[in-house]
Amino acid sequence: FKPTVICRCNFDSGLGMMTGMNPMMPGLGYVPPPPLPHDLPIVKEIIHYQSCTLFPPNPNLPFPAMRERPPGCKTVFVGGLPENATEALIVEVFGQLGEIIAIRKSKKNFCHIRFAEEFTVDRALFLSGYRMRLGSSTDKKDTGRLHVDFAQARDDLYEWECRQRLYAREERHRRRMEEDRFRPPSPPPIVHYSDHECSLLGDKIKDEAAFAAAVHVLLTWVERGEVNRRNANNFYSMIQSSNSHIRQLMSQKAAHEKELEVAKDKFKTALSGILAQFEQIVSVFHAASKQKAWDHFSKAQRKNLDMWRKQAEEIRNMQNEELMGIRREEEMEMSDDDMEDTHDPDDSGPVAQVEALKEENDSLRCQLDAYRNEVELLKQEQGKNQEHTPPQHSEEDTIRQQQLTFLQQALQGMQKQLLKMCEEMKQREAELEKSVEDKQQLESQVQSLKEGLESLKKTPVLMSVCSSSGIISTFLHVHPFGASIEYIFSYLQQLDTKINTGQVGALLGRLPCTFRQELTGVGASLEKRWKFCGFEGIKTT
Repeated sequence: FKPTVICRCNFDSGLGMMTGMNPMMPGLGYVPPPPLPHDLPIVKEIIHYQSCTLFPPNPNLPFPAMRERPPGCKTVFVGGLPENATEALIVEVFGQLGEIIAIRKSKKNFCHIRFAEEFTVDRALFLSGYRMRLGSSTDKKDTGRLHVDFAQARDDLYEWECRQRLYAREERHRRRMEEDRFRPPSPPPIVHYSDHECSLLGDKIKDEAAFAAAVHVLLTWVERGEVNRRNANNFYSMIQSSNSHIRQLMSQKAAHEKELEVAKDKFKTALSGILAQFEQIVSVFHAASKQKAWDHFSKAQRKNLDMWRKQAEEIRNMQNEELMGIRREEEMEMSDDDMEDTHDPDDSGPVAQVEALKEENDSLRCQLDAYRNEVELLKQEQGKNQEHTPPQHSEEDTIRQQQLTFLQQALQGMQKQLLKMCEEMKQREAELEKSVEDKQQLESQVQSLKEGLESLKKTPVLMSVCSSSGIISTFLHVHPFGASIEYIFSYLQQLDTKINTGQVGALLGRLPCTFRQELTGVGASLEKRWKFCGFEGIKTT
């Protein structure tokens, strides 16, 4: 607990008290001052009451031992009371700290006081150690040293447990409210099947905007088992309408694929432009590394230029590899398409589409015949019923009329599909003829390309290696003191832009009898140079 400290000040406007006035005097409420730091010494003063006086304990004495505070403690044990102390005296001293609910006084100079609030217990503990004297008497029965400590009471524990249960209920309610607030909303309920809802759903399925929700409702009806012999034709027409939506999806997919191809083409053109700019930057670095301009730069500038040139070359090579990878993928796709065309000449795209259209046309014709038969049977049954029975409108008649209307709508839709299929058949046949001619032209071009590739394969592969080694030999023969690999690479790149320093180093190391690497210079100017040594083994006579 934090003992209350009586502060000395001239005037405190918050408390309305003057210096010298004791807050424990009768008629004044006990108002604790703000808490002070623990490092400051605790100052206790004499407290005067009408019936007694409390003298502070010796500040040098240690604080008496206390028990651990029970949960929800509102009761304190007060020991060391004078023998002549009464209950009215206890109320006078401890009643100013807070509201007292009950006092249980014993005959052995101690009592238990139960307060209304828990914080009043901390105020009462401040009086522990004070010496009480009744009036001005010095008799032993009128004096005593107070000892205030925590007391364990069943009423306090019961109230604390009730409060904890209340807090737990409030916490559960708060969490439940938060879960309900953050829980996603439940999906809207699916309407039950009826003839009116069925007709509305058939129109929604044909609408592209409401197709997804309508198909979900249709799926729910089928899973619920709403299909029977009466409404089977209605469900069949709705399923057929949903099947016709596949063509729209395929057309949308084709449009997205075209957009993807256009985006790929734009990416390739932009990447080629970036590569061209990289080549220009690298050529600027190579021009600066030549001896005419290189000698005029300082050592730090040469180091920066060399570092920048290497970074630019690495980035250029990475971009070149990316572009070459894209081109290889396109070539692989083209080769796969050529292989499919060569392996399956009869199953080409237009021919397969024409055959699929023919099969779909035959199936649609069969469905039309079946619908016509059903319509005729329904008409015959309706005529027989009208002959034998008087004309009355019943539920069966309305159901049959609805079935007739659905069948007629389905027949009209099938006829429109047949007409579209016939037009598509004619267009595909014309496209097939054009594709056959294009295929013949492509086969002739592929044959010519294959012949060109075979002629290229017959040329020796070592021509490039021999030509580059001869050029390097001539270049190093002109420079008898040798040249660095960067100088050789800058000379070769003017002839072949695709070569890099790694290839040049590998070629020089592969021919030790022709080229030799030596170290020249001293200290910081130490440099590796390659020299031509092809003529050293030849002895002159």
